[in-house]
Amino acid sequence: MESGYHSPGAKWSMLNTVLTPSGQSETGNNHRAQPGTIWKARCYIHDHLGEALSLTTVADCAGISANYLSEKFKEITGERFVDYVAQRRYHRACQLLQNRETNVSEIAFEVGFQSLSQFNRVFKKLSGQSPSRYRAAGCPINGSGLQP
Repeated sequence: MESGYHSPGAKWSMLNTVLTPSGQSETGNNHRAQPGTIWKARCYIHDHLGEALSLTTVADCAGISANYLSEKFKEITGERFVDYVAQRRYHRACQLLQNRETNVSEIAFEVGFQSLSQFNRVFKKLSGQSPSRYRAAGCPINGSGLQP
């Protein structure tokens, strides 16, 4: 599956931008050095965004335990693992929603949501509106002031 990140520079840029717990974008890793294991985990998430991603699977790929990944991931990124994955899927969906020829359900599954209802629930939680309404509004900047 196409991940949507076409160059190492684009991947670095996306991975190097962290949303802090307050929802603000911050370049870097909360001013902390990012351990290689967390880097591997984040790369795996980005490369496999359209697939089912479990904490255990990602931890195995990073060579660490799920408990350690959960703890360190939150410490380094400021987000829980599940929230980080949901945010990345949401951002990718926002990009894909700009193409009006792809229907919303196709986008939901392409970015890795397991059901349309899950996609709609997460999308509304993060943007304040449904994916269809977001698209109809011309894919505006989201409520946090950040372009998805």
